[in-house]
Order: sequence, then C-alpha cells, then structure tokens
Amino acid sequence: MTDSLDDRALCAIGLHTSIARAAHSDAPAGCRPMRVVEVQRTHVLLHDGHRLHRAPPQAGALAERPPQAGPASVVDEPDDRLLVVGDWVWAQPGAATVPGVIRWPRRTALVRRTHDGRGGILRQVLVANVDTALLVMGLDHDFNPRRLERYLALVHLAGLQAVLVLTKADLVDPAQAARREALAREVLPPAMPCLAVDARSPDTAQRLQPWLPPGQTGVLLGSSGAGKSTLTSTLVRPDGTVDGVGPDDRQRPQAGATRAGDDRGRHTTTVRTLHHTAGGACLIDTPGLRALRLDVDDADDLAQAFGDVALWAAQCRFRDCQHQAEPGCAVRAAVPEARLRNFHKLVREVRRDQLSALERQTQLAQWKARGRAGRQRLQTKRGG
Repeated sequence: MTDSLDDRALCAIGLHTSIARAAHSDAPAGCRPMRVVEVQRTHVLLHDGHRLHRAPPQAGALAERPPQAGPASVVDEPDDRLLVVGDWVWAQPGAATVPGVIRWPRRTALVRRTHDGRGGILRQVLVANVDTALLVMGLDHDFNPRRLERYLALVHLAGLQAVLVLTKADLVDPAQAARREALAREVLPPAMPCLAVDARSPDTAQRLQPWLPPGQTGVLLGSSGAGKSTLTSTLVRPDGTVDGVGPDDRQRPQAGATRAGDDRGRHTTTVRTLHHTAGGACLIDTPGLRALRLDVDDADDLAQAFGDVALWAAQCRFRDCQHQAEPGCAVRAAVPEARLRNFHKLVREVRRDQLSALERQTQLAQWKARGRAGRQRLQTKRGG
C-alpha cells in the first residue's frame, strides 16, 4: 500500500488503531482501506479519506474467519456479505466503480431482530464501528420513556457509550420540559448524560462536543420526527459533507418543522449516512426505526440492561424469581410498575424469539382462541 494505516485522512473518518492493526496482516495487494459512508439498494459509497468510490452492496469476501458450524438457530444470522454504514473494507482505488471489497472485522455493531416475511426472524446489523450513541427524543409528543428503555437496552447490548439528547426544548412549555426531563432521568443509568437542547442552535454543537471528539464515530438513534436530521444539520460541517464528498454525491439533510398532525419531520431520513461534524467527528444519521426488537437470547442479559432490575433481583427471596407474583420479590417492591411492565414485555419477546415458526403459529392460534372465548363469554353475560 502506498498509504499508511495511520494516515491522518483515514483517522479523520474514524479509523481506530485497534481495528487497523487487526486487519493489517491480511492486506490484499493493491488495496487500501475505505469506509462505507452510505448504503443504497444498488450500490454503496466508500470513502478513502480523500474521495468517494462506488461499490456493490455486498462484500465479495470477508477479512474475518467464517462462523463455525454448529446447531441450527431459531434466529437466522445476518448475511455477512452485506455492507452497512460504518464498515471498513479493503478495496482497489482507481476505477469509477470498485468491482469488489473485503470487509474488516467489526469492532462494534448495533443489531436488531426483524421478521423475514416467512415466519422467521433475522438479525439485522444497523451500523458498525460506532463509539457513541446519541439517543434523540423530542420533549413534545415524541416523548416516550418506554421506547427510550428499548434504545437504552439496544446500546447496552452493543457495549456503546450513550448520551440522551432531548430535542425541541425551545418548542414546549418550560415546566413541561422540566417534568419530562426529570422522567427521562429516572429511566437512565446513573452516570449517563442527559441534555435538553434546541436542535437548531449552534450552542448545541458545543454542548455535544465532549461526546463527539475528532476521529470518533457517533450514531443518532430515535423515532421519526425526533429531530435527528435537524440535529445533523447543526452538527455537520458547513457544506454538510465528509471531506472530499461534493454536493453532487450526497446532499446535506434539510429539515423543517414537523408536519402538522403526525409530528414527523418534513425531511424524513430514508437511508443511513455518515457525515463529518464541524468538531472533527463522524456522525451517522439513521431513519426512524418503526420496530426495534432487541437481539438478545437470555432474559438475564436483558436484566443487565435494566440496571435496577438486575440490582434488586439479587435481593429476591427466590433465586429463580420471575418478578411476577412471587412472595418476597424485591424487584416488584422497588422498580416502578410501568418500567417493570415494559421489562416483562421485552422478556416475552425474547422468549418468543426462541420458538420455531411452527411454535409461534401455535401460540398465536392459542391467543386468538382465548380472545374469541373471552368475547363469547362477554356476549353471553350481556345477553343474560
């Protein structure tokens, strides 16, 4: 390679020494590192620190060891050939379109589960090689502590640092904003930062700078209409692009006020895109997630994401306490009812994911039968 792996241009788009060293021994001849900055259905955009390249949406080979054969899983693994924003790859520069790439091992990844349309469940990698998650939630009608708990569990399972950014502080009544900020803080881990901001204010970029230092990669997560694109517009460079990406390659997101009636942004992000902030960090803007199913197999792992549940579970009378109706349950005595109810809902999702497609169909049929029986009893009672 003509360029060193510690090239400043690569560090500026988020290259970590740890992953560079891990991949260096497998460097193919004539290839150099590039980062995936945008994924479309037909192609991906790669950046080498100086300019953009186009490539197919799948990696032709992997720079990591393939998974070992083992027992079949109810949850299908993601297609490791599919590239996601944040991935690092080996690719040959020079051509207008890179014919193929080799993906590096991922240092971190945000993963959710989703239905495959055939009754099965897939793991879907959302973004890769991220350092910090900025959880964005509006202080208006977007405010939802239960949804926030899902996002907190998502980033906990990925091992990421997280910051809660409460947007639209300038658009709601100050007393209401203060109440909702206090409610949000009750959900957060003790040391997790929480900032109430005006997403359009330049001061917001300065306030978030400690969590977006040069060379680090952050990702914005939140529902549609939370203000992610507005926040991106405030944080990115004046031209709104990664160094070397011209306006013809990718447009800066422009967001207006939320639309009347549904609180969704007038600019609704549809693809994940990596930008460069004015402070020198990389920032991935993501579409609002309509469904966020956690990628976890063990309820105990989920409990660790709910720190207070894990803490008080050690005080329960029974070691196998399910925190339902058991006597001497310390969790039910200490954890707010709504929060515990949400925890149980997530646990049920985890257990349902362990069922085969046939078992899920059987369970659904049982639920429908119970519903019909309940309605029939109610009709009989009213008729009598």
